[in-house]
Amino acid sequence: MELRIFTEPQQGASYDQLLAVARCAEDAGYGAFFRSDHYLKMGAVSGDPGPTDAWTTLAGLARETSRIRLGTLMTAATFRLPGPLAISVAQVDQMSGGRVELGIGAGWFADEHTAYGIPFPSVGERFDRLEEQLAVITGLWETPVGETFDFAGRHYPVTGSPALPKPVQQPRPPILLGGMGPKRTPRLAARYADEFNLPFVSVADSVAQFDRVRAACADIGRDPAGMRWSNALVLCCGRDEAEVRRRAEVIGREPAELRENGLAGTPAEIVDRIGRYAEVGSERIYLQVLDLADLDQVELVAAEVMPQL
Repeated sequence: MELRIFTEPQQGASYDQLLAVARCAEDAGYGAFFRSDHYLKMGAVSGDPGPTDAWTTLAGLARETSRIRLGTLMTAATFRLPGPLAISVAQVDQMSGGRVELGIGAGWFADEHTAYGIPFPSVGERFDRLEEQLAVITGLWETPVGETFDFAGRHYPVTGSPALPKPVQQPRPPILLGGMGPKRTPRLAARYADEFNLPFVSVADSVAQFDRVRAACADIGRDPAGMRWSNALVLCCGRDEAEVRRRAEVIGREPAELRENGLAGTPAEIVDRIGRYAEVGSERIYLQVLDLADLDQVELVAAEVMPQL
């Protein structure tokens, strides 16, 4: 079981804060530092100093870290055209020496689109666009050097692209897809995903959706053993109950609710909870860290949870 750090900067974080968390995670031995890709806060927080762009952030971190992998949960397909996104991710992969992973989804948060002038089509069209984005991005990356790429898409037609630049990782950086959609999500994952991620769902729901994705893999003749399986869960770890309660209060949650829906409690409790996800096939846990000033929690989990997994 690999542990990764997952942040939500739209809730209020500067680049310097994100850098501090990424460096702490790297020094502590986590496998990756991931961030959300959102342009608007959620809930009763200020969101100050305002949003940071995911791929601009990861480009900076690529040059200021050396080992830890970097990625998004999840870049919204509505935010960027597939060609420019393929260029950006390939460049950040080069800047990091081959440490980038692209998590991408259809987009869901309508308010952030209206707040920043981004079109927000129907859910069906968003999935249509996501499917074409995946075809274009992977096609551009996987086209041999010296050849050109064409794609007869409805939304994103491509003609005679030199398909450059190339990422360091070959044939391409890992692609993460996820979510609980019962039909199109499993089909897209079976075709394009290297990792399938479920954010903030129960063990039982994880079993059901993992099974749908495995069935979709079987339908196209793909061995699901080649897929990585992961969950994302909010973190609230303390050495004792008082510390758990203090950390829960800081992020505006109740310890009982966090124990039910996330990873909350002492290190021993969190090891046990992670074990339940491991039993149903999860291989990575993305720890959603909401208090980015609390580096002690990141170090505590690395010291007292990670060695037991």
